Amino acid sequence: MSISLVTVESLARYRSRFNSFGRPGAFRFSSILIRPADDDLALRESNAGFILRFDIFELMQTIPLGVSSLKSSRLAYGCWRLAGSWNPAEVTPASRAAGHRAVVAAYEAGYTLFDNADIYCRGEAECILGEAMKEIPGMRDRVVIATKGGIRAAGDPQPDSPGRYDFSAQQLTHACEQSLKRLGIETIDVYMLHRPDWLADPEEIAQAFSQLKEAGKVRYFGVSNFRPTLLTALQVMCPMPLVVHQVEISLARLDAFTDGTLDQCLIERITPMAWSPLAGGLIGGGSKRLLPPQENYRAEKFLPAVDDIAQARGISRAAVALAWLLRHPSKIQPIVGSINPVRIREATKALELDLTREEWYRLLIAARGEPMP
Repeated sequence: MSISLVTVESLARYRSRFNSFGRPGAFRFSSILIRPADDDLALRESNAGFILRFDIFELMQTIPLGVSSLKSSRLAYGCWRLAGSWNPAEVTPASRAAGHRAVVAAYEAGYTLFDNADIYCRGEAECILGEAMKEIPGMRDRVVIATKGGIRAAGDPQPDSPGRYDFSAQQLTHACEQSLKRLGIETIDVYMLHRPDWLADPEEIAQAFSQLKEAGKVRYFGVSNFRPTLLTALQVMCPMPLVVHQVEISLARLDAFTDGTLDQCLIERITPMAWSPLAGGLIGGGSKRLLPPQENYRAEKFLPAVDDIAQARGISRAAVALAWLLRHPSKIQPIVGSINPVRIREATKALELDLTREEWYRLLIAARGEPMP
């Protein structure tokens, strides 16, 4: 939509309220992108003074994160592929540049939650996101930064140390502080425990959370890949609410619908975040970098049903799969992890698709591989 309501005088007066948006003459204000209309870059004279016509683009709809004061875009952007590798030694200037372009594309498309973790290429993904935030004026103030800790790689700290999970207060505090340094920020908006520590002590974790919050290092907390019972045990001890639970959910991975995870999110008003919502690329047709358990997924059993809806609605297969998650009343937030700017933008088309109950169940039945009981 184009309008002609911004004068040179009013633009100058309010320019300080806008943030430069990566190109001359373009600005972002709240959830709206404003830029000069492509066919009218010159000032035009009128009785009211000099006027420049602008195009106004609405970005993405938002949702609250749990019971927190944070608001996030309906889709989140996942940073695990930003470095182009899991091995820091394999990161190149080209791969870092590709990661930077992906962050810019996501931000321009309206994603305002950026999900990261300290184990993503041993912290390189956090560094790339941090560098992008420094280079894009105003970005930090307009996005929610979420990252995760609690996984220690083999060889840390001794050569013979095994890969393991560590929710000790000392390790969580150290991991959080290191993430802050790599991201180049003072406060993490949402800090999550990455995978359940078999030695998790809810009381010790709660103390670590309280200290991090009191120190201004973290605003809110959440978990990832937890059993509902362990989340409950932790919430009982925490003086603050856990606001998100990140877990794998897709047409290829239905566990969250049956193991109590989504039920708990509804009861306790926790936002479920779906990692790998396209099953590592099996659904979307993008770059396939599968985790070992995902190698057993059989997307061929439900892809024909996805394609039928995609063709009928004139939309991509990936958008249908994401819309299927968005339809659930727990307000699942899919995490889009592509580093391809085109795919990052295409994913937002899911927000335009409201599946009927019949369509939703048709996909569920195909994913289950059998009729409903």
